[in-house]
Amino acid sequence: MEYGYSILMGIFAGALLAYAGLMALTKDYKMLPLRARVSVKPKNEKLYMKQLAKVVALVALSPALSALVGLLNVIAGLIVLPLSGGILIWLGTKLMRGVE
Repeated sequence: MEYGYSILMGIFAGALLAYAGLMALTKDYKMLPLRARVSVKPKNEKLYMKQLAKVVALVALSPALSALVGLLNVIAGLIVLPLSGGILIWLGTKLMRGVE
């Protein structure tokens, strides 16, 4: 399993992208876990889900980048994951600022 880490991260990134795609297509607020729905009460649920789908897709780039870097060097892939994750989550918070 020389590429086990990259395969696992690629599957995880694909699952997150699939979830983001479903959220973008359906715009169904009930796709969120119950404890997330309880804490967030948006005025426009469809717009909120559209923006949240963008953020989830953006954050899915972190394990995808880590998988690509992990093909070359697993240690570098492990370093890329939290660094890119932090940056992409920060960018995601900027995307969600205007949504109420």
